[in-house]
Amino acid sequence: MILYGERMIMTKTPLRITFVGGGTDMPGYYRKYNNGAVVSAAINKYIHIVVNKKFDNHIRVSYSRTEIVDSVDKINHPSVREALKLLEIDGGIEIVSISDIPSGGTGLGSSSTFLVGLLNALHAWKGEFVSPKELAEEAVHIERGILKEPGGKQDQYMAAYGGIKLMEFNKDDSVVITPIVAKENHYGLLRKHLMLLYTGTQRSSASIHTKQITSINSHITAYNSMRDISYRLFDSLRSGKWLVTGRLLDENWQLKKTLSEGISDSSIDKMYKKAIKLGAEGGKLVGAGGGGFLLMFASPDKHAAIKKALPKLREEPFEFEAEGSRVVYVGE
Repeated sequence: MILYGERMIMTKTPLRITFVGGGTDMPGYYRKYNNGAVVSAAINKYIHIVVNKKFDNHIRVSYSRTEIVDSVDKINHPSVREALKLLEIDGGIEIVSISDIPSGGTGLGSSSTFLVGLLNALHAWKGEFVSPKELAEEAVHIERGILKEPGGKQDQYMAAYGGIKLMEFNKDDSVVITPIVAKENHYGLLRKHLMLLYTGTQRSSASIHTKQITSINSHITAYNSMRDISYRLFDSLRSGKWLVTGRLLDENWQLKKTLSEGISDSSIDKMYKKAIKLGAEGGKLVGAGGGGFLLMFASPDKHAAIKKALPKLREEPFEFEAEGSRVVYVGE
């Protein structure tokens, strides 16, 4: 019999790219106006969390820095601290995180992905099974409820569920997750048309989200339009009309840039226009904006010219990921 806390656990949780609708998952919009709608995809870039018993009763947490403390309240990392409190774990534990992508400010949802993976690992460490829905709800509760961090809640659900999904955010705070089922070769063709380009700039999504939240009331038409674009992309992908993705990405991006300052800047606009001139049909900065990764949709025969024209951007190869957060190792 394996006792509570006597095993090593490792989880693997995917990052995500948002196609359209980002921002309508914020409560300032979906609670007051219309249900939000976002289309996103998990990708094969991950955050790995390792949890193991510590020899003594202290707590060791290793991420971009290392903390060794003798009580949960002394942990500086807010998500780790609150996750341990929520699951009533008070010591004797080591937590290590490893990320495939820079761990902050890239627009791929890393902070929520980290938390979902951590919660999954801690539940497994306690011998508890937890569903994707429960994982996402616990992560939202910690980030938006306890820590009061600004933003929406698509990231937590994508990390927990994986796949390519339409997510609908209702006024009562319920979330409806609908898989976008299409022919396998269609998703392969869609992927081949996408380029994920790293700008080299990391930014604070919290500051951008704070600006957005304070100005939602004056941009309702744009939010409604982005919501509608999500349903249009959802219908198009299901019916095999994936070639419209580029045009819808561009339509969504032009609307998103109007929501607040900091979402784009002259440098990003210049790169985007150069890619369009060379044959890209559309794209966007992934996540809140301001930096991170630029997602572009273009025929594969245009990719080389676009990369050559944007030498400061590094292409990051990726594939879609069908699964959400999962336990990949249980040691005795």
